[in-house]
Amino acid sequence: MLNNTNKTAVIFGIRNDMSISFEIAKKLKASGANVIVTYAAENEKDVKDLILREQFDDSLSCTIDVTIENDIASFFNRVSKKYPQIDYILHGVAYGSPKIIATAAFGKKDAAEFDYLSMPFEDLTAAIDVGAYSFIRIARNALPFLKPNSSLLTLTYLASNRVVPNYAGMAIVKAAVENITIYLAQSLGKKGIRVNALSAGLVMTSSAAGIKGIRKMRELSSQTAPLGNITAQEVANTALYYFSDLSLKNTGNIHYVDGGYNIMGIAE
Repeated sequence: MLNNTNKTAVIFGIRNDMSISFEIAKKLKASGANVIVTYAAENEKDVKDLILREQFDDSLSCTIDVTIENDIASFFNRVSKKYPQIDYILHGVAYGSPKIIATAAFGKKDAAEFDYLSMPFEDLTAAIDVGAYSFIRIARNALPFLKPNSSLLTLTYLASNRVVPNYAGMAIVKAAVENITIYLAQSLGKKGIRVNALSAGLVMTSSAAGIKGIRKMRELSSQTAPLGNITAQEVANTALYYFSDLSLKNTGNIHYVDGGYNIMGIAE
């Protein structure tokens, strides 16, 4: 296990115990880091239980609306009183209304056909605000407190550059956050700060479970990816590389953690 003793990590985006962000937070805690968790108000009860169970720092963990600049700024100011410098930040937040992503209730197969051309502009911009622009907002407000050689990491998905029909408008969000990643990497590189993205394969999080056809997509990826499907724990293992001194000269990467699915044209 990598040694992150005395390192401080801030996690944005835990929804419940199925979240990739939660698995990354656990890996960071196990490696010795101080882990501070933020979460959306609607997930407060579930996440508070996880904070206590995993012994994350509950004195600073709190609800944050990542679309509100002052919320983020005041949060980092509070963190700095206890931890003057931050080593790691995970941006794992996302949001998409049913009008920009094809959804289906759990166990239902009769969801209405999704119409890409009918995506409302307002719903798409709301998704981009939460899932992409918030990465800039977080980086901007964290910057005064980031330690030299610190690392910022976000989560993305292959639909940013391949057509995954039911992922629809969220693919635009992921394309945006990947572009933000490389430009932040260039901008913050002057300060020795790394910025990377993990492009995870289909993990059965509670968010993914609501995507229409997700089980068929998982079956296809298990047949296509040379190494088969992946788990949230396996994504977290890769995150730990970026949240360590092993990756000091790695920045601007879109790192696939998908069992090799991204290299394939068709299944064997």
